[in-house]
Amino acid sequence: MSVLRLLLLTCVVAVIAATAPAAEPRRAGPSEERTAAPEWLSRDTEAVVREAGAVGVLVTARDGQRRARARAGVAELGTGRPVPWRSSVRIGSSTKAFTATVVLQLVGEGRLALEDSVERWLPGVVTGHGNDGRAISVRQLLQHTSGLPAAWPVPGGESAESFEEHRYDAMTFAEIVEAAMELPPSSAPGTRFTYSNTNYVLAAMIVEAVTGNSWAEEVTSRIIVPLELTRTLVPGHQPYLPEPHPHTYWKFAEGEPWFDTTVLNVSEMDGEGSLVSTPRDLERFLTALTRGELLGPEQLAAMRTTVPVPEYERWGLRYGLGLMWFPLSCGGGYWTHWGDTFGASTRGGVTEDGGRAVVVSTTGNADHLKVEAEEKALGPLTDHVLCRGLT
Repeated sequence: MSVLRLLLLTCVVAVIAATAPAAEPRRAGPSEERTAAPEWLSRDTEAVVREAGAVGVLVTARDGQRRARARAGVAELGTGRPVPWRSSVRIGSSTKAFTATVVLQLVGEGRLALEDSVERWLPGVVTGHGNDGRAISVRQLLQHTSGLPAAWPVPGGESAESFEEHRYDAMTFAEIVEAAMELPPSSAPGTRFTYSNTNYVLAAMIVEAVTGNSWAEEVTSRIIVPLELTRTLVPGHQPYLPEPHPHTYWKFAEGEPWFDTTVLNVSEMDGEGSLVSTPRDLERFLTALTRGELLGPEQLAAMRTTVPVPEYERWGLRYGLGLMWFPLSCGGGYWTHWGDTFGASTRGGVTEDGGRAVVVSTTGNADHLKVEAEEKALGPLTDHVLCRGLT
């Protein structure tokens, strides 16, 4: 990276970080129309609170050039304050779609290949207990078919007390991968899908090895700035969300009260789950990606080449390179990447032709609530918007 480009990028990142809390909402363009949310969309949004137990919900929906939004629940327990329309949230593993896009852009530029081994770019990093970077390709990292174990040694998820003690802690990529290498692989490379955050920790490290720049610099200069995602940012070690934002809540065990997780350092998640964004920005990204604005035809086709996900076979889920595909009740399907953090979830997606989109952000979650929430409310809401549009 040239000195001039680095200076310009540094200025851009600084401006985004400094202005995000006070940034103006993106206005509908001359060819877009903001419309009132249909009654059924409002009911579906309220059902996410009523049926799925969420604390707060924010929905942005698009049907062609028409847009609508809805919200339900509260921004903070005990206040009655509604969820802000421009809410910043941590989007968790939805970040993986951004990372895969950056990797595929580098592939399109001829700077690496999907069949390159991990060992080529990260010599000596993936080794031990049967793990072998020489046998694992970049493609397998992005598709979760590497067989690499999922180790997440960052403490804090065991209890409310542990979370409070460790919410500002962070680990390096090297430390996380080293911990993962203490476990044996779940399967031989290329044989089956097994979701593992280790894959995207390594993908971010490969981005840095190929470009000489940090993952944060690359995702900002390649996606965030060109798409004018003015409320999307890499938080680094900043544990506070930009204003306005709802509070996030987690239940560490069934029957326990909600615990406020709003203040949290997620720097160790980086390319696998660290981004802060808004439903509107995330919809813009997914739409641009689906319409081919970010990748060439060959790379987009590779991204959309999927494998089955046995754990969610009943939902028809298939996984590409950093993208999930789900079928719709009306035929066809949609592209997305779910995101879950300690206290917030991101759902929704974009139809295969990019014509319709919906992003749903919820606060208040727990491991034992996610499947029930998806089946009772989040899945039906997404299906209704993408099948019915905004009529």
